[in-house]
Amino acid sequence: MFSKELISKTLFLDIETVSISPDFSNLDDRLKDHWIRKSAGLKSGNTEEVNPESLFSEKAGIFSEFGKIICVSCGFLSFSGNDCRIKIKSFYNDEEKILLSEFANMLDNWFDPNANFLCAHNGKEFDFPYLSRRMLVNRISLPKGLRELVNAKPWDVRHLDTMMLWKFGDYKAYTSLDLLSAIFGLPTPKDDISGAQVGSVYWKEKDLDRIVKYCEKDVKACADLLLAYSGLQPSESY
Repeated sequence: MFSKELISKTLFLDIETVSISPDFSNLDDRLKDHWIRKSAGLKSGNTEEVNPESLFSEKAGIFSEFGKIICVSCGFLSFSGNDCRIKIKSFYNDEEKILLSEFANMLDNWFDPNANFLCAHNGKEFDFPYLSRRMLVNRISLPKGLRELVNAKPWDVRHLDTMMLWKFGDYKAYTSLDLLSAIFGLPTPKDDISGAQVGSVYWKEKDLDRIVKYCEKDVKACADLLLAYSGLQPSESY
């Protein structure tokens, strides 16, 4: 599907997000009103009755208006003959502005809109717009690689999405990274925690390091999936 040359010019990334406050009671009053209206259209997996407070802990992190980014992990692939290695770097902090500023600076210095690509699983609907929105909230100028999303034609945006590639134009269903890893015989990135547990691990266990490791596993899984699509063997870490 893709050449080694193109893959080696691609930055693979994944983000981890949590609710912007530990629970609904700590939310700003104005945002509380907006969340109550927002939650009216959401369903909890535990009950048919909509409970804004419980839904906040469960779902707020997936919305950029009510969530924040706590980790961005990035991976680069390099080839030597038939061997492929991945190098991963993570930007993480309890202060969202700090980690996003560091990530934006890296991306601005690295990304060449005529040569490079960004790749994430479900990145076009989640990671890339979420990153862009939270940067604006934190008054951070959009870096190269993300600023092209503004007023650009879709075919001019150099973003790859391993979920969209798997769809082949079929937009009916979401296919998880873990499921695709399973059918391609790749290790699961969910052997410790899952995305649904990130909020609890962050706010209750205060274990950001554990979340970073989980995020890095997702980056490797995404990179290995693109390699599999291209008929290539999985990467090995440095």
